Amino acid sequence: MKYWVTSDWHLGHKNIIKYCKRSFKNIFHMDTEIIRRFNERVRPEDQVFFLGDFMLRGGREGGVNKKDFYLNQLLCKNIVFIRGNHDRGSNLKTLIQSLVIKYAGNYIYLVHDPQYANSIYPINLVGHVHQHWKFKRLATAMSSTTLINVSVDVWDFYPVALDEIMRQYYWWSKHGKELLKE
Repeated sequence: MKYWVTSDWHLGHKNIIKYCKRSFKNIFHMDTEIIRRFNERVRPEDQVFFLGDFMLRGGREGGVNKKDFYLNQLLCKNIVFIRGNHDRGSNLKTLIQSLVIKYAGNYIYLVHDPQYANSIYPINLVGHVHQHWKFKRLATAMSSTTLINVSVDVWDFYPVALDEIMRQYYWWSKHGKELLKE
């Protein structure tokens, strides 16, 4: 079993293509390609942490429940959804605002919006900022943490395995801004 994280798919959100300069022709192309890339990597027995903004609005469209329409296409069903700012009307009904996991000896805080990062943890996985950066150091008077953006916009529209994130994090910690995507 592998552990994966992702965020900010914005399925069904036509304007996200323009806002984030995504290279998709239309929402059908975007939705099918993101789902294809997810299914290409993630196995049914894996665990996924989805850090918000799965889709734009939920409800029914043409008699079809959009949430179920998208979820039924995913091979892996072991998904923990963390609420994003666009998830309010998506029918995901997640109660989770944030959570802490322990992976490879590290306590890691998972939250959608970086403004709610928790600096008592050395690593925060976040979404929300789309294509603006991949790694960012956040220092306060009392502590320091690293924010890692797991939005599909900085991972070539694929989910990313936690072991890959940790490899890149350790490299970035030693070499600095080379991986910072701004």
